[in-house]
Amino acid sequence: MKHITLEACVDSVESAVAAYKGGADRLELCQNLLIGGTTPDPWLFDEVRKKTDIRIHVLIRPRFGDFCYTDFEFKLICDAVDAYRRMGADGIVIGVLKADGSLDMERMNILMEKRGDMSVTLHRAFDVCKDPFTTLDQVINLGIDTILTSGQENLCIDGKDLIRELVQASEGKVAIQAGSGVNAQVIEELYPYTGATCYHMSGKIVLESPMTYRKTNVNMGAPGISEYEIWRTDEGKIKEARQIINRLQKR
Repeated sequence: MKHITLEACVDSVESAVAAYKGGADRLELCQNLLIGGTTPDPWLFDEVRKKTDIRIHVLIRPRFGDFCYTDFEFKLICDAVDAYRRMGADGIVIGVLKADGSLDMERMNILMEKRGDMSVTLHRAFDVCKDPFTTLDQVINLGIDTILTSGQENLCIDGKDLIRELVQASEGKVAIQAGSGVNAQVIEELYPYTGATCYHMSGKIVLESPMTYRKTNVNMGAPGISEYEIWRTDEGKIKEARQIINRLQKR
């Protein structure tokens, strides 16, 4: 029986606790999930560690946008890897590309040297790289543990053919983790089709802010993003995924 791993992507203590109670195997901890996630503050990590006892993998991403970083930005990435290694994170989630869309092997080697005993996931920088199979070979040579991918589509269900090819090509040397649009039903469809044994989901719901007084003509961020909606992981959605996984593992 193969073990199927369920990872929950969370950006708050509330979401981390919900994912933990719902049955997630591990957390990917970030901040600003609304923009794809950025490096979380150390005090968020500390509080999540106090409230849960499952593995925590920390996203290291200094800003929104692409994965071609300046020297200053790469210094921030290195410092974050050093900091979370000292703090006892179980894993890091990283990725650096060159301008031509290839994996930046020089910088990735530096990060692999800094990671210590932490496991390493190549995040969805993989989904915007130029050649997924060349990158897969590079990932294996680097000793990276996991690739998080939607199959180079917006949703992993649309990228399922590539995910299946990656699972086959990886020959078990690196875990292929399906992400983007994952829920219980997607896992039930993808697992028998692709053979992927790792899944990444936020299980998010949108909550109304408790604010009753609202200044609707003022934006704190990008226009079109409501200041009065809060993204949270729903314990029930994680439980649904866990139940599907438990059933699939018994087959």
